[in-house]
Amino acid sequence: MNIEGILYMEEEKGQMVSDVKIRYGLDSSIVLSAMLQVPREEFVDPKYISIAYKDQPIPIGHGQTMSQPYTVAFMTDLLELTGNEKVLEIGTGSGYQAAVLSKLARKVYTIEIIPELARNAEKNLKRLGYKNVKVKIGTGEYGWKEKSPFDTILVTAGLGEKVPDALFEQLKADGVMVAPIGRGADKKMVRFTKTRLHQSFGEAKKEKFGTFHFVPFVEKKD
Repeated sequence: MNIEGILYMEEEKGQMVSDVKIRYGLDSSIVLSAMLQVPREEFVDPKYISIAYKDQPIPIGHGQTMSQPYTVAFMTDLLELTGNEKVLEIGTGSGYQAAVLSKLARKVYTIEIIPELARNAEKNLKRLGYKNVKVKIGTGEYGWKEKSPFDTILVTAGLGEKVPDALFEQLKADGVMVAPIGRGADKKMVRFTKTRLHQSFGEAKKEKFGTFHFVPFVEKKD
């Protein structure tokens, strides 16, 4: 990309962050700073580069999409990261969300069930120097047991009415999980907080934060 293209992308990135802050009222300086540091255009197919910073989801192939910038910012903000967390992301997709998380957490582990997407995300994350992100090909419903427990878990695909038990088990006591929950394509964004007294997500503290549209969670086929 030539200098004019680079400057244009930087201008678009700044506008994206400004839109998230002004239009939606999300004013987390650390989240917005992280998004300013991540080149979103590097995680999209070249044919979509002109809309890389627009407030809309972008197709990434295999029936999947990259979430719109506001959704990325909102979910990230709900995790309330301080910089020392070990985070599990379910649904790597393009790798963009993992890149944002990498700026705010100590370590990011991310799982993608579609091999082509996982390999492409891993290639881009390595090329761009995100050394604290590890990508695994696999089904998110089983989590990443050997790397658990996690301080926070972020699910970036729409779940049904229930969070997989394995994810609850791999979350630390006092840990937080953010996931879109509900029937149909429109999901309620829910933040679960696990305490030492909670034995299941049915008992965990739940906070709901509005409705979002997500592609469905892909489960392992027998």
